[in-house]
Amino acid sequence: MSLALRRQNAEIITYPSAFTVPTGKAHWEPLLRARAIETQSYVIAAAQAGPHNEKRRSYGHSMIVNPWGEVVAQLGDEYQEPQIATADIDLDLVSKIRREMPLLRRTDLYPEV
Repeated sequence: MSLALRRQNAEIITYPSAFTVPTGKAHWEPLLRARAIETQSYVIAAAQAGPHNEKRRSYGHSMIVNPWGEVVAQLGDEYQEPQIATADIDLDLVSKIRREMPLLRRTDLYPEV
């Protein structure tokens, strides 16, 4: 899905989610950073935080990742009032990275599968 959006020239990709605490601790940040790097896009990931019931708690850690894979904004996991993370979005950085390090496969030589 993320690469399909990238092929359509998406520069910002959003991911709403509710990861559990164990999977969030292990996978949340690495997956988002990988999506940003592989699509050379900003990734904005809103994540539910805190308890839902006695058995389920969401990890939280909403974040914004730039196309180089750097986390430029992040919230914690504490459940309080709703929070908002902000960051400067530099679309010139997206263009620069895409121009200097082209990653998309050439569909004129290698057809889509």
